[in-house]
Amino acid sequence: MTDNTYNAFFALHHGLPRQSPGSDATTRRLLAMAGPRPDRPRVLDLGCGPGKASLLLAAEAGAEVTAVDLHQQFLDELTEAAEARGLGDRIRTVRADMADLTGPDFADGSYDLVWAEGSACIVGFDTAVRDWQRLLAPGGSMVITECVWTTGSPSAGARAFWDPQASLRPVAGNAAAAVEAGCHVIGGLVQPDSDWDEYYVPLAGRVASADPSAPGMPEALAATHEELQVRRRHGAEYGYAGYVLRPFDSRWRTRPETAADRDAVHEVVGAAFPTRAEADLVDALRTDPGAWLPGLSYVAEAPDGSVAAHALLTRCLVGESPALALAPVSTAPAHQRRGAGRAVVRAVLDAARLRGESLVLVLGHPEYYPAFGFVPASRFGIRPGSEVPDEAMMALVLDDSVPVPRGRIHYPEAFGI
Repeated sequence: MTDNTYNAFFALHHGLPRQSPGSDATTRRLLAMAGPRPDRPRVLDLGCGPGKASLLLAAEAGAEVTAVDLHQQFLDELTEAAEARGLGDRIRTVRADMADLTGPDFADGSYDLVWAEGSACIVGFDTAVRDWQRLLAPGGSMVITECVWTTGSPSAGARAFWDPQASLRPVAGNAAAAVEAGCHVIGGLVQPDSDWDEYYVPLAGRVASADPSAPGMPEALAATHEELQVRRRHGAEYGYAGYVLRPFDSRWRTRPETAADRDAVHEVVGAAFPTRAEADLVDALRTDPGAWLPGLSYVAEAPDGSVAAHALLTRCLVGESPALALAPVSTAPAHQRRGAGRAVVRAVLDAARLRGESLVLVLGHPEYYPAFGFVPASRFGIRPGSEVPDEAMMALVLDDSVPVPRGRIHYPEAFGI
């Protein structure tokens, strides 16, 4: 790309409200998935563009935002908008390259939330997840949106456009890459088509009014026309997905259980509850081929290698549709209230997400499980087979592209429900 084409391309985009598909509604949904945060969270918005996300995070989350972009014109637009909205004291702009985050603004552990809507592609999703997690304070989260395939068999036309410029993966492919890079997937969503309209409708208007005689503009217009045409023809084959990520708790190594762990798991589960009933339940579920799912019984190891915590997912049904039941979750008394239980729950939920499961149910403490994204199952029309408090019967949607089934929960026979 020549300098003239480069300048013409950005001339087309300057002054537009967004530089990638998105919406305030999607920003709010991703922010909610990121979970509890400090009263005045420190947020790093990387590749902020004109700052739609920065403005919302400052106004609605009370955040102190450090907004980073390489293009000064975008930063100037954001500064002007922040001052106009009375947010000048909440948003600080920094001109920097996302591929070279050095200096005092980018010290390890400096932020409660790292935000990147539509910008991680500049350095690559895997690199972003691997390199940016160091910027997070303990308990902090990353929110990254990325273009993905939404079909298992993209057409030649879609591939002809995307393959030369980006290595798109399915939603689960990026989730797997995030786990491989050391992050739990706390939540995720596929952005609605309306998010593309918020980006492309203003861009199409700018294209229609552009001066084609300006230096570099013919090439910039041709590339933008092609992008708009590909979306019209192949938009059902790709989209943007948002990922909410949190680094592993380094104190606890998590992994699938092995045959050698079974006695230790039995002891941990037995010690975590007043009776041995839950330990016996795990043993009974292991013998039920319709319920037991290899690879979804997870342990967290203490520093000495012993089993500190255990979490189990088994097959259940909602109506006639498959789902997963999270039960039991157990932490050895010596390791309780130190994060081992949270670590093993997040790990087993990651494993379920990566194998393509879409729904998890739990009957548990309503003050504990919402931290993992669980909400009352009744919101989806899901009901237990017995009388339990509504707030205690919870559901977690792992894949929001799959319709959530409605109806009664049918547990494996071993549960006795």
